Amino acid sequence: MGDSQFSFEFSAEARRIYGVRELVTTVRTHLEKGFPDVWVEGEISNYRPAESGHLYLTLKDGDAQLRIVMFRAQARLLRFRPQNGMQVIARGRITMYEARGEMQLLAEFMEPMGAGALQVAFEQLKAKLAAEGLFSQQRKKPLPALPRRIGVVTSPRGAVIQDILNVLSRRHQSLIVLIYPAQVQGQSAAGEVSAGLRFFNQHRDSAEFAVDVIIVARGGGSVEDLAAFNDESLARTIAASHIPVISAVGHETDFTICDFVADLRAPTPSAAAEIVVRPKQELQATVSALHERLRRAFQYKLLYHRQHLTAVEKNRVFARMEDAIARRQQRIDDLRFRLDSLLRARLGNAARRLDLATSRLRQRDLRQQLKVRQRELRSRLQALSAAAQRLLMRHRSRLEQASGKLATLSPLAILERGYSLVFDAQGTLVKDAAQLSPGDAMQARLARGEVNARVESSIPKIDK
Repeated sequence: MGDSQFSFEFSAEARRIYGVRELVTTVRTHLEKGFPDVWVEGEISNYRPAESGHLYLTLKDGDAQLRIVMFRAQARLLRFRPQNGMQVIARGRITMYEARGEMQLLAEFMEPMGAGALQVAFEQLKAKLAAEGLFSQQRKKPLPALPRRIGVVTSPRGAVIQDILNVLSRRHQSLIVLIYPAQVQGQSAAGEVSAGLRFFNQHRDSAEFAVDVIIVARGGGSVEDLAAFNDESLARTIAASHIPVISAVGHETDFTICDFVADLRAPTPSAAAEIVVRPKQELQATVSALHERLRRAFQYKLLYHRQHLTAVEKNRVFARMEDAIARRQQRIDDLRFRLDSLLRARLGNAARRLDLATSRLRQRDLRQQLKVRQRELRSRLQALSAAAQRLLMRHRSRLEQASGKLATLSPLAILERGYSLVFDAQGTLVKDAAQLSPGDAMQARLARGEVNARVESSIPKIDK
């Protein structure tokens, strides 16, 4: 009985009762000390990106699972987008989330298993931009045939810019090359290249900085070295450019997102310089050939129109037309002469009557009557002159009407309205389809030129 009492008192004194928070905090401390840096692999499930930028997911391995939390600062460094079902490796420290009493891993790094993170990010971004149509050939702009000013966005130091300048100077020495210096490797590279593209687009109407085409260039390197040219923001800047963009990044076997979204991909920076400018000798030969073709075409046109004008001048239709116009002019001249004679005769009669009246007045010495008669005569003379003028105006109006009718009835005016004169092989004007038979030669006179043809069929008009 005494031993039992002693045992009970000893166990009561040795018992330690934890509060929930104290116990959770103690366990968290042991976990963080025991597992400060661990690697764990598994399959992603319950992936939930938060608006704050933090990432929440669960790694599963069979029936076991582990909560994973990646805060925004580390999540921004991910080069791929996690997805449910993806096998990944995560690195971080084990801790406990006190609010739920759950163990979790605070991840600082994560990458897909198998393919690298850069390759996964590349394929994801490529699929996304392709679905938006940024790789479509319909939106790509054509390169200028002969650019006068070329913009190059690249590092100002190194062999790339020297290769481009050497090729351009060898092909066309009068070109102007504007270089926008930019980092082509590292975290700031994508932003600096984008800034160069925006600079040239903002100054595309400037006399000092306007360019006709932009080359984005970088030499070869590893996937990590070219990672800046797989940036989504840079790809959208290239797609939004109003100026054609050539992507010349890496070697021929290297492909980046910039290559797909650019208006043209060049296998190397030197190839980009060769593509953008045709050789000067080739241009000169093309211009010379076009000049010679233009000269020959001009000479041919001149000779053709000269022969056509000569043929028109010799046409009988115009000779008969000139005769008709000459006869009308002769009639007009005859009417004018008759009008002038009539006017002179009437004026002569009036003058004689005036002289006779004056003589009579002198004989009678009636000065007052003479003055009255003189006034009457002057009045009649003015009336006669006015009548003559009116008569002259009427004849002139009739003459103008006759001239207008003559112009209206002129064969040329009729031809200008789309009609034509048809003559048979003997030069006789054809007025009835019955005058021609199948196989007969015929000549059609148009407003400008003649047409020689042969009758295939003749359909006479049948009076009903």
